[in-house]
Amino acid sequence: MRQPTSISQRPGARPRLQPTQPRAAAPWRCALLIWLLPLVTLLLTAGCNNNPWPRDAAGANTLYTAVIETSPRHLDPTASYWNNDTPYTYQIYEPPYGYHYLKRPFVLVPKTAAAVAQPRYVDKKGQPLPDDAPAEQVAESIYDVPIKTGIRYQPHPALATDAQGRYRYHAMQPGALGERRTPLDFEHQGTRELVAEDFVYAIKRHATTRITAPIYSTFAEYVVGLKEYGKLVKSEDAKLRRGLDAASQDKPFLDFRQWPLAGASAPEKHLLRIRIKGKYPQWSYWMQMTFLAPVPWEADAFYAQPGMAERALTLDVWPLGTGPYMMVEFVKDRYHVMKRNPHYRGEPYPCEGMPGDKEAGLLADCGKTMPFVDTIVSSVEREAVPMRGKFRQGFYDIEVFERTDTGMDYRVAMQDSEAVRSEYLDKGFRLDRGSDVNSFFIGFNMLDAVIGDGEPGVNSAETQARNRKLRQAISIAIDWDEYSKVFPKKGGDTAMSPLPPGIFGSREGTAEGVNPVTHVWKDGKAQRRPITEAKRLMAEAGYPNGRDAKTGRPLVLNYDYYAPATPERKPEIDWVVRQFAKIDIQLEVRATDNNQFQDKVRKGKYQVFWLGWNADYPDAENFLFLLYGPTGKTRFDGENTSNYASAAYDKLFVQMKTLEDGPQKQKLIDDMVALVREDAPWTMGFFPYASAAAQQWVHNFKSAILIRDHGRYLRLDVPARVAAHTAWNKPVWWPLILIVAVLLLLIWIARNHFRKRERTNARGEVLA
Repeated sequence: MRQPTSISQRPGARPRLQPTQPRAAAPWRCALLIWLLPLVTLLLTAGCNNNPWPRDAAGANTLYTAVIETSPRHLDPTASYWNNDTPYTYQIYEPPYGYHYLKRPFVLVPKTAAAVAQPRYVDKKGQPLPDDAPAEQVAESIYDVPIKTGIRYQPHPALATDAQGRYRYHAMQPGALGERRTPLDFEHQGTRELVAEDFVYAIKRHATTRITAPIYSTFAEYVVGLKEYGKLVKSEDAKLRRGLDAASQDKPFLDFRQWPLAGASAPEKHLLRIRIKGKYPQWSYWMQMTFLAPVPWEADAFYAQPGMAERALTLDVWPLGTGPYMMVEFVKDRYHVMKRNPHYRGEPYPCEGMPGDKEAGLLADCGKTMPFVDTIVSSVEREAVPMRGKFRQGFYDIEVFERTDTGMDYRVAMQDSEAVRSEYLDKGFRLDRGSDVNSFFIGFNMLDAVIGDGEPGVNSAETQARNRKLRQAISIAIDWDEYSKVFPKKGGDTAMSPLPPGIFGSREGTAEGVNPVTHVWKDGKAQRRPITEAKRLMAEAGYPNGRDAKTGRPLVLNYDYYAPATPERKPEIDWVVRQFAKIDIQLEVRATDNNQFQDKVRKGKYQVFWLGWNADYPDAENFLFLLYGPTGKTRFDGENTSNYASAAYDKLFVQMKTLEDGPQKQKLIDDMVALVREDAPWTMGFFPYASAAAQQWVHNFKSAILIRDHGRYLRLDVPARVAAHTAWNKPVWWPLILIVAVLLLLIWIARNHFRKRERTNARGEVLA
C-alpha cells in the first residue's frame, strides 16, 4: 500500500505542507534527544580527571617518578655506565659495598659483604708488608672480602630447577620460547644463595667480547691477570663462533667458569679474594659500584639460548640480582616497573646521620626493616613541561629519580613569582640546594686532525701547537658565567679545573685555582679574559676572522650533543653556537639521542661535544682518569671521551692514584691540572648546583649523586598523598557549566525556529 503523501493533490490547489502523524512526532523525539544531550555529557565527564595513573594509584604503596628522554641502554652491570641506568641497576643489584645513606663525607659500608675489607700488602716475593708500606714496595694489594650468608637472588627462570636439581630452562630448543617475552612468562621461577664465585664470575665478565665493557681497560690495569685473561677470552670466543653466522643474534654460551683468573678467586664459599697490582687505595670505592655486583653464571647460560636476544631477553633488559627490587615491566621509551624482590632479606634503616638529620626526620625510621616502598614506577618523559606539570599536581613523588639538578627549575620559578613561591611553599615541595660532585663541560676529540692532535703520526708538532691555540681560544670564548645567568635552572659555578669543590686536590675559588688560559685573578675573584685575546689566538692558530689563512674557507666544526634538540634543549644548543660565533667559528649541530651519541664517539666520528660527569666515588682519581690516555673512548672504549693522551700527564696520574690524601698527592694533582689547562682538551665547563625535587610525603629523602641505591630508604605517607591529590586537583566545573548553558540556549533557539517553521505554510503564513 502506498504511504500517505504530505502534499495535497486537489486539482487547482497550491501544494501546502501538511505533515502526517509520523512527521508530527519527529520534533518531539529530536527535542527529547537534544535535551538529554547535556545530561549525557555530564555523566560522561563525571568520570574524567587529569590523573595519568589509575584512579586508585595514589592509595597504593607505589612511588611514581620520571626518567628523562629514553629507557636505560644497559641494565647488564658489566655494561651499564650511564645515569639513566642507575635508577634500576642500583635497586636491583648489590655490590659488596655501598655508601652510608646519611653520613657526609661519604663512608663505605658493607652491603653484600659482611665487612669492609682492609687490604694486606705483599712484595714481589709474596712476603707481607706493613700497612704503611710505601707504594714502590707494594707488588700486590690483596682484598679478602667476607660475603654475607643467606642472601638469595630474585625469582628467575634461569635459576629454576626440577626435583632432581636439573635446570629446567637451560637446554631449550629453537622455537621452545613460544609466546614468552619476559622472564615472568615462564611457569617456573627459581632462586639460590649468593656465593663468592658469583663475584668472581662478574669480574671475569669484564673481559667479554660479547657486550660493551667500559671499565675493562681500567680494571685490566689493576686486577692481576685480567689483561691476559681478556686475550684468552677473545681467542676462546672466536673458537666458539667459528663457522656461525656473524649476523645472528644467537651466540653460544661463553662460560667464564672454564678459565681461572689469577686476580679473582673464592677460597671459601663465602670469601671473595681480589688481587690488585701495586697499591691502589681507590679499589675499595670501585667495590660499591655495580661493576662489581654479583652475576650468576646461570643468567648468561639462560639468555644465550636460541631466540632470546631477538625477544630482548637479555641482562640488558631483564637483570637478575639480589637487591630489594626486581624489574617486572619494561616498555621501551614509555615506562618501567620494579617491585619488591620477595627473596630480599631486608636491611635496617640507619640510626646515625649528620647534624640536623634528626630534626629533619631522617632518623625517624631508625632500625626499621627496608625497603618501605612496594613498587617503583618510572615513566619516560621526553619534554620538561609536562613532566613538571605532573610533579606540581602531585602525580610524581620524585620528579626524576636519578637526578640532583631538577629542583633548580622550581627554585628559580619561586624567585620570579610570589604566587608560584606561595604555591610551592604551601605544597611543601622538597627543594634543598647544596653542592655535589659532578660537572658539565664542552670537550674536543683529540684524535681529530682539525681540533686535536690527530691520529698518531698525522699532525706535525707545529700543527698540534696551532690546534692547541684554537682550543684555548674556544675555551676563552665560552662564557660559563653567562650560561648560568641565561639558564639559571641549570647553571652552577664556573670550573677552573676538572676537580669540583669537595674533592681533595681541588683549588676552586682561590687565586691558586684560577685557570690562567681563560681567566685572571683580579679584585679577589676570577675574571674571564677578553674576547680580543681569543681572536688573537685564533689568528695564531691559522684562522684569522674564522677563516683558514691558506684557503680562505670558513672554519666549520661539528658539535655533537647527546640528546635531541627538543624545544627545551634548543636554547642551550643555540647558546653554544653563539659562543663559537664570537670568534667567527661556525658550528654544525648534530644532536642525537644518547645511544647514537655513544656509538659515534666509539667510532671517533666527532669533533666538539657536550658531556657531563657524575662522580663514581669521592676521589680526585675518579675525575682525572677521564683524561688518562689508556682510557681513551675511541681506541680503548674507556671514559676518556676526549681521547686525550699526554705522556707527562699519564706518568703523573700513575703516581697520584697510589697515594693517600696529603701534600705529595696535592702537588701531583696541581701539576696534572696545569697540563690539561694548557692543552685544553676540555673547556672545563661548570659545576652545577644540586637540588632535587620531591614531594613532602616522601620521607627519608636526602639526595646525593653518589647515593644511587636510595629506593630502599624512601618511605611514602600514602594518606597524605591521597589528600594532596584531592586538594590539588579539584575539578573546575564552570567551563562545563558555561558550555552546557550555551548549548541549551542554542537548542532553545533551534527548537523555536523549528516549531515556527512547522507552523508556516508555503506562502509564509503562520498557521493556527
